[in-house]
Amino acid sequence: MGTVLFPDILFRILPCHIVVSSSTYQGRSSYSGYRWQPPSPSLRKNSNRKRNILYTGEWLYKSRPAVYSSMDDSSDTFTDFLDAGGNPSGRSEVLESSEDELMEARKVLSEVQASQEAIEKERDKLLEELARSEAKQQEYVATIMHEKELAIAELEAAKSLFNQKLQESLEEKSNFESKLVLAKQDAVELALQVEKLAEIAFHQATDHILEDAQLRVSKAETSAAEAGYQIEERIRKATEGTIVSIVEHAKDAIEKALAVAETAGDHTTKAMALFTDSMNPVDEVDSIKLENIKLQNTVNDIESELLLTRNEVDTLRLELNQAREQASAFKHRVNDVEKMLLEFQESSKKKALQQEGDVKSLLEKMKKDATERKKAASKAFKGELEAIQAAIVAAKETAQSKDEVYMRRCEALQRSLKASEATSKLWRQRAEMAESLLLNDRSLGEGDEDAVYVVNGGRIDLLMDDSQKWKLLSDGPRREIPDWMARMIRSIGPKFPPRKVNISEALTSKFRSLELPKPDDVWSIAQEKPKEGDTLIEHVIEKEIIEKKRKALERALQRKTIQRKKTPEQTILEPGTGTGREIVFQGFNWESWRRKWYLELAPKAADLSQCGITAVWLPPPTESVAPQGYMPSDLYNLNSAYGSEEELQHCIEEMHNQDLLALGDVVLNHRCAHKQSPNGVWNIFGGKLAWGPEAIVCDDPNFHGHGNPSSGDIFHAAPNIDHSQDFVRRDIKEWLNWLRNDIGFDGWRLDFVRGFSGGYVKEYIEASNPAFAIGEYWDSLAYEGGDLCYNQDAHRQRIVNWINATGGASSAFDVTTKGILHSAVHNQYWRLIDPQGKPTGVMGWWPSRAVTFLENHDTGSTQGHWPFPRDKLAQGYAYILTHPGTPVIFYDHFYDFGLHDVITELVEARRRAGIHCRSPVKIHHANTDGYVAQIGDTLVTKLGHLDWNPSKEIHLDGSWQKFVDKGSDYKLWLRQ
Repeated sequence: MGTVLFPDILFRILPCHIVVSSSTYQGRSSYSGYRWQPPSPSLRKNSNRKRNILYTGEWLYKSRPAVYSSMDDSSDTFTDFLDAGGNPSGRSEVLESSEDELMEARKVLSEVQASQEAIEKERDKLLEELARSEAKQQEYVATIMHEKELAIAELEAAKSLFNQKLQESLEEKSNFESKLVLAKQDAVELALQVEKLAEIAFHQATDHILEDAQLRVSKAETSAAEAGYQIEERIRKATEGTIVSIVEHAKDAIEKALAVAETAGDHTTKAMALFTDSMNPVDEVDSIKLENIKLQNTVNDIESELLLTRNEVDTLRLELNQAREQASAFKHRVNDVEKMLLEFQESSKKKALQQEGDVKSLLEKMKKDATERKKAASKAFKGELEAIQAAIVAAKETAQSKDEVYMRRCEALQRSLKASEATSKLWRQRAEMAESLLLNDRSLGEGDEDAVYVVNGGRIDLLMDDSQKWKLLSDGPRREIPDWMARMIRSIGPKFPPRKVNISEALTSKFRSLELPKPDDVWSIAQEKPKEGDTLIEHVIEKEIIEKKRKALERALQRKTIQRKKTPEQTILEPGTGTGREIVFQGFNWESWRRKWYLELAPKAADLSQCGITAVWLPPPTESVAPQGYMPSDLYNLNSAYGSEEELQHCIEEMHNQDLLALGDVVLNHRCAHKQSPNGVWNIFGGKLAWGPEAIVCDDPNFHGHGNPSSGDIFHAAPNIDHSQDFVRRDIKEWLNWLRNDIGFDGWRLDFVRGFSGGYVKEYIEASNPAFAIGEYWDSLAYEGGDLCYNQDAHRQRIVNWINATGGASSAFDVTTKGILHSAVHNQYWRLIDPQGKPTGVMGWWPSRAVTFLENHDTGSTQGHWPFPRDKLAQGYAYILTHPGTPVIFYDHFYDFGLHDVITELVEARRRAGIHCRSPVKIHHANTDGYVAQIGDTLVTKLGHLDWNPSKEIHLDGSWQKFVDKGSDYKLWLRQ
């Protein structure tokens, strides 16, 4: 808002009046008074100068006019002129002027007319500037409206594009659902076809087998019938021939006898005739004797032929009996074949039923998977729809807020235009008033004393120069926006969360515009895949890194504090076997592969460390044909059934954060092939270690290896690796070092070390330098009549021999102690002492290399090959955790069998007593009632229901305090 400055000369021509000025601003009033005096030469000389009128709260007596100022523009009234000397009656004094002064007044009037002309010119300029400002304002309004229309058009285009994208996503969803339905139908049809083919194949196989069996049975029957017929024919022919020969021989004998009889009759007649005719009878008698001798010879021949015939009949009878026996054997065989056929039919029926059940279960599983996939797809689609709906709502809110902002801007512009129009109107009124005032030649009379000049609405500053005046006239009234108003204006447009952008852009950009999410962004949000460079994720990662550094510093400080308290004993006793104070935890069982095991085990690291465990034995990390990991294929592929390589490294890192060693379960004896050789044998390996048959031992009967003979036992389920080959050992060393340096493993659990020489194990350990190594040398104990033999020296000697072969670089599982404990805890504690008074097992001979245990994934878990008596587990742990050697705690016992607190208490007792792998053992009692032993200088362990107390023993000096009391199971005492 501008100001009008009246020259001093204007007020000199007025009568002797005092113009009283009062201003009211925000409820406060101020008054300024002036007294008129005759003009002096100095005043005439400086008549066109402006002077500042300051509020002093008092009356001022000066020769300058007073201007009334008020914030209320409607109060256009003149106030009374007060007395120049401050007279409250308001009367004016009449001054006499001379003719000289009149002439001077006329001159002044001419000057005033000149100044009036200048004011008119200035008014014309102001009107022109006002017209220009109005044109500029109209142009600005038109520009704003055009920009608003463009913004609304862009918003509508964005909405239409978003609706189009939404429609496309809906179409894709419908296509996906239709494809899913078709895939389900194809799967069902495929399952039906598979079922039909299986049924056809089964029927074909059973029909073929039944036909074959029937043919075999019929063939056996026909062969048996032919053999019986042949035997019967032979018997018949033999009997007929014998009878015919007998009849013929009998006929011949009869004929011969008749002939002899006839000859004898002839001789008799002749003899009688001779006798009667006086012939000589001696000759006749001789002839008769000769005939008798011949007849006797004939009879003997007939008897011999009869004997031969009897012998032939006996042989024929024997052959007949043999034929009957063969026929009975054939019958038995036929019966066996029929039984086998019936059994085969029953087994085939069972198999058919089992296959039918498997197919049904497979179909049910497929249906279940299909329903789960459908649910997951529908859930994902619902999530996508919710995300899209949220985006639509956000877009609508954004559009609405933009509309509100535009409307408020338009309203502000309209208010500004109205204010400009009001200001222009006010300036016009003021110009007209000044013009009328200047053109008025008459002097103000006493009736005009109540008139007030309203000048600027209370905002005028009389000390403005021309530039500020012109700026105020051209731009209109302006004042700085208060902070509270600026905050309110900023709160009109809500701040939306920043869109996922590059971190560098997010750090440099000061303004982020809200854009609708693209389909890729929607899918990435639905699938919960964080985009690279996301600002929030970068902050989270940075926070995690800072937290890890803080924890590392805390652990370092704690380690420094603990190291000050360590005794000289707590140093590494022997290389390759740790510090001698390791307590190993087997961190898996046979069924752990069914879950995301690395992610499940990692959070337990803090609890394991707090309980006193120092090393965690992790499952086999490599890709495997069997999900448990013991049939490895590609050694460098660590994405196994237990989790991915990244999850494995995260788990190892959590172990290291809690000062735990991570022991990797490495399978070096065998490896599963990836391809078949030209002759169909699986002996071609893939992956980074692409070996061939030359890497397999030659005495492995199943895989046609071209290497050297094995240096140990054969594992028949997979190709046995030939460790005598230089390239094999070199590759294994590189792989172990990769696991140590890149993945983070600290030591090894070596699987099935019976399959290759311990010398190779020594070479591998020296190359990879593990902190701790355990070999699985599992051998059978000695039994007699089903009972465990007391003397197991041969068994533990075989384990010690393997440790010797490694040069003592590796420990071994004390299988001997486990087997003896099975029987000892059933009131056979006399088994826990050998004839030399030492503990049985490897613990008694080489305790620093003995790794004691009760169960593992093979002996226990769901396999249960050799489970420890469950009701004696606490007693077993009381033995291995208080004795020398390196004890191993099984996962199932610690977390699933309710022994967490029991084992923690025993570990604490071992720690307090300072027991390590080579602590001395003195056994006091070992009989059917119980077992008592002193380990080291400060711990006594009692097993069983033996009534014993160390305080009553003369040879046990010192004061003993009972630390654990579990009744008849076990008790522990510590020396104070």
